[in-house]
Amino acid sequence: MPDEQLLGAARKGQLSDTRVLRRQVERMLVDEKASAFIENFAGQWLELREIDFTEPDKDLYPEYDELLRVTMIEETKRFLHEILKEDLSVTNFIDSDFTYLNERLARHYGMTNVIGQEVRRVTLPKESVRGGLLTQASILKITANGTNTSPVLRGTWVLEKLLGHHVPPPPSNVAAVEPDIRGATTIRQQLKKHRSDASCASCHNTIDPPGFALESFDPIGGWRDRYRTVGEGERPKFGQAPFTYAWVRYRLGLPVDATGETVDGEAFDDIRKFKQLLLRDKPQIARGIAEKLFVYAIGRRLNFSDRSAIDKIVEHSRTSGYGFRELIHQVVLSEPFSQP
Repeated sequence: MPDEQLLGAARKGQLSDTRVLRRQVERMLVDEKASAFIENFAGQWLELREIDFTEPDKDLYPEYDELLRVTMIEETKRFLHEILKEDLSVTNFIDSDFTYLNERLARHYGMTNVIGQEVRRVTLPKESVRGGLLTQASILKITANGTNTSPVLRGTWVLEKLLGHHVPPPPSNVAAVEPDIRGATTIRQQLKKHRSDASCASCHNTIDPPGFALESFDPIGGWRDRYRTVGEGERPKFGQAPFTYAWVRYRLGLPVDATGETVDGEAFDDIRKFKQLLLRDKPQIARGIAEKLFVYAIGRRLNFSDRSAIDKIVEHSRTSGYGFRELIHQVVLSEPFSQP
């Protein structure tokens, strides 16, 4: 609820003054209560509240435990908090040179230079596949079903959550693509057949590329070169699995293919290249985030008439390099925000 200072400014009619609004926004963002914004906005925007919606298969992912789950969420929240606190560009949501890790999550990411269970800011190696939201374990888990990954689900998440694109639901007469849990075929192979239908291909040409780029990450956010399977396959050798015991039930199946081509014909060979392609259109990234902030702040869906307001929000934030904090200021200063 508004505190006495904010209520006092409202009673005096001062909140129509943009300078007063900016001061009040800054005051609230540095208050400890601003942690509720990170909690609730991340829960709504990124769907972090769905982290427990699925439970990873214990035979396929025995390394998943409660400590890893808690640290996954903590990484994302602390990452968002720093971007807000320092007014960093929203392009960091696509790629960044830092994240927040402890020893447990760092080992999960294949990093050995983080010791102890305290979650802290870590500068990532230059060629790291991590960085940004796309490759954080919490996001990768939310966009999987616990057993398999789907380029369709992950691609849709990227388009809707980060780029502001609306993805229409599939036609009712089109069957869903069900992953082969025995590992005889990959999801890419199954989607190839699915996309042979022209009506399906029109949407999948846009949806699938982000999902293909993320195929090197398993349902709990670990890196993989080969799929895990409960069918036939090679036993993982001791030391290859990211946990401390050699006996596991799963087998190593078919190799992962994370290559693809964007709808504009740009080829990529892994997530690193794909993130570079996304970063070519910074205004679209800013627009996608601005729309999410706008919906959260206004408390309703976007209308056609809101487009001009979003355009102004994005344009005014350009001089700050599309800073996340500045986007919040611009949402508050927008005309729809002041309307009853």
